[in-house]
Amino acid sequence: MARTSTTIRQDFAFFQALANFHRANRGRIRNRYRQLTRHLLDFNDPALRADAFLRQPQFEALEIYVFLKEFGENRHVHELFSEWAKNEGLFEGFQTTGADRKGQATMLPFLELEGEAQYDVIFKRLSERARSYPNYIFALTMGLGKTILMATCIFYEFLLANKFGKDSKYCKNALVFAPDKTVLQSLKEIQTFDLSLVIPPEYANFLRTNLKFHFLDDTASTIGTQDGSSFNVIISNTQKIILKRRSAEPTVTDKLFAERSGTLSEVYGELFDILGEAAPETDADLAVNARFQRIARLPQLGIYVDEAHHSMGASLEKDLGQAKDASALRTTIDELAKALETKRTKVVGCYNYTGTPYVKDRIMPEVVYAYGLKAAIEKEYLKQPEFLDYSGNVKSNDFLREVVNDFWKKEGQNRREEMLPKLAFFASTIDELNRELRPALEKILASLDISASRILINVGDERLTTAEEIREFNRLDTPESEKQFILLVGKGREGWNCRSLFGVALYRAPRSRIFVLQSTMRCLRSIGDIQEIGHIYLSKENMDILEDELQQNFRVTTEELGPKKEDDRVTVDVTAVPPPIVLTLKRRRELYQTKRKEKPDKLSLDLSDEALVSYRALVRTRRTINGKIGQETDITDRLENRVFSAYTLVSEIARYFAGDGVSPFTIDEMLRSASPALDEIVAAVNMSNDVLYDIILPKVFYSLFEIETYERETEEQVELIKGYNSQSNRPRSFRFRAKPDLLAGRDYPKYIASKERTFHLDHYCFDSRPELQFFERVLSLEKGDRIYFTGMLVHGQSGFRVNYIHPDSHTVCNYYPDFLIIRTCGTTHLIEIKSAWMSNDPVVLAKQEAARRLASGNEFHYALLTSNDFDRFLQVDEGWGKFVPAPQEQDPSLVSLEDANFLR
Repeated sequence: MARTSTTIRQDFAFFQALANFHRANRGRIRNRYRQLTRHLLDFNDPALRADAFLRQPQFEALEIYVFLKEFGENRHVHELFSEWAKNEGLFEGFQTTGADRKGQATMLPFLELEGEAQYDVIFKRLSERARSYPNYIFALTMGLGKTILMATCIFYEFLLANKFGKDSKYCKNALVFAPDKTVLQSLKEIQTFDLSLVIPPEYANFLRTNLKFHFLDDTASTIGTQDGSSFNVIISNTQKIILKRRSAEPTVTDKLFAERSGTLSEVYGELFDILGEAAPETDADLAVNARFQRIARLPQLGIYVDEAHHSMGASLEKDLGQAKDASALRTTIDELAKALETKRTKVVGCYNYTGTPYVKDRIMPEVVYAYGLKAAIEKEYLKQPEFLDYSGNVKSNDFLREVVNDFWKKEGQNRREEMLPKLAFFASTIDELNRELRPALEKILASLDISASRILINVGDERLTTAEEIREFNRLDTPESEKQFILLVGKGREGWNCRSLFGVALYRAPRSRIFVLQSTMRCLRSIGDIQEIGHIYLSKENMDILEDELQQNFRVTTEELGPKKEDDRVTVDVTAVPPPIVLTLKRRRELYQTKRKEKPDKLSLDLSDEALVSYRALVRTRRTINGKIGQETDITDRLENRVFSAYTLVSEIARYFAGDGVSPFTIDEMLRSASPALDEIVAAVNMSNDVLYDIILPKVFYSLFEIETYERETEEQVELIKGYNSQSNRPRSFRFRAKPDLLAGRDYPKYIASKERTFHLDHYCFDSRPELQFFERVLSLEKGDRIYFTGMLVHGQSGFRVNYIHPDSHTVCNYYPDFLIIRTCGTTHLIEIKSAWMSNDPVVLAKQEAARRLASGNEFHYALLTSNDFDRFLQVDEGWGKFVPAPQEQDPSLVSLEDANFLR
């Protein structure tokens, strides 16, 4: 019996329960996904591909997006909660683990744990603002890449909508809303983004060919979409298509001076008297409504709302549909949904991307994924903030001087990614900037012998901001920009993305409290290989405002965002040491070539009941979970499938081979002479369209083509440090964070005698103590052998890599062995150091197999070692003697050399 709780939980976060459910049942959930979906997820999984483009939070959000689509079937959040809490519907038979009020994991279902009173309150809160379409909120803190995530979700929708055109849960068109003009410009990244970074190459060409972008950046822009077309991406400021609704009755003056002449009167004529208040007032209104009508004629529309850079607090609550009084944006989306329903299609869903799951310190009900500011800083996805607030008798000029001196001392002209660090000053008004801020800053810079040409102004006023300054502002994040001190008015809220911004200063309190939070967070976007510092300079008044806004919007304090006390790592600037090391490697590639057969083989298809049983849909009735099945009903004929005739089936199959010159008449002849008969083939496909893709198309392919397999061996020059060779102008530099006791440096006294045998980088930052110990053990042998730590540059900075097939995803991944040892006798060795408990890990074994294959083709030796192996491996006996694996490691798949010798 469910217990009755004494208190009602107002802070219940259903998105956390969804995440826990997904983690606990990830394997079973993935089995329900389409094969294409699993392939796309594997391609973007950072755990499977070290060079995956998406960051972990972006990938987790993508997983939840797909989960809601293919497992959740686009259900509303309150519907998902109801089925999850009752462990029924989609969630029946799955493990729905939760947590009690103390945070302890529990196997009890929600209703039994919390009681019906809790359920009723939470269900009411989740459902009271529900729309006619599912409304989801993805809350990723600023700087985590919401625009790229949004683009990836749209690309996923279009790929699935193309392959499964009859499945209405996929979006065939996308409308992207931006809150203002500046964010609208930043959303152009959706169009310019290299989609091959997140889409497998075999599908990227389809998107490049079929995507149609429509960018509405002014009221004169028209939408060139074709009615009923697919794969349109419309990017618009909300005001460009928003429905105009008067909030009050126009006054007598309004009516007297309202525009009723010119083009509109010519167009509408006497219709003004008929339309009354519904008639457009201006040409711009007419264009806006025309855009609305054009969009309403697009099928299966997905709406994507980017609110992250603009709306927080009450305005965000309205725009996301969480307030009683909906905003104009939400009204427009609601009306679009109604208009599409009249055309027998729909708004598939509304996907909102924002920077916080909180409004007024409360979790918004329809949040389905959240990654907070504190976690983003701790995981080093953002810069580490440093807060400096000035109180007491500090005047504005004193504040300005202290800020500039401190910033110049800490950052100066220290470039990251070849870009100068920038410091932004936010003035309350243009007059304040012109009369006080700029003259005072110029005087301070002169005292530091810094040119005033390093100042840049952007306030949106042509009297102060010239076209040249706007151009300079847009190129701040480039190596060519020489600007470092940026003077702004109001620019902090408008989606300004500048990774080379290292500091923000705000003295006077602005009119909007939320502006303090928005502007100060601008300097936290990450840059470079390590976590940098973002300097935030505030007056005491603004610091108090920031503390309050952080609590309201992120439930954190500035103290919690400060540096981790247990983090004892130091920042190390690492530079390549000449001469550059370039290896000649032989890579063996297994290639496949299709060859058309002179005469197609006779088609023989297994369409027996046994072969098709997995394509049938059954409903089983039982009294209890573990009870005997009482009744089993076949509902296959009730499933939605495209119905083919013999002619349309031939046409559909021929479409897949059109590029190979296969005639539809050839396909028709093959099917009519096939076994079983064509009528039976058509019936099987109509029973389940998957039969066509899983059974028939592969069989037709192998009947038409034969595959020839051959190997090609190529030689290539591999740079140990990518881009550093005899033709490069100067050594490359990198920045790392490392523990002091795991550092080795070329200029350290203990390595002076052996530094010429190692250190292709002037510092090695080891990941573990066994790696450092192995490195020092090899150097201590006082031979002429050279050893290089190659497990340090693992993010594309090194060309020395091993390609392997991941055992789970079956995708090609990159692996960087820990050490490269070149011996005086001419032999070369690849060494990987691993903990003993990881020796049998499938991924480790896959890497080992690929490394052994590369080694054998290049007369290398490869060994996978644990710290227990060092003594036996490096024993001195005629050079380095035979390596004898420990008894528990006799399996040659764990530790092996080509000839059981490290050196012969």
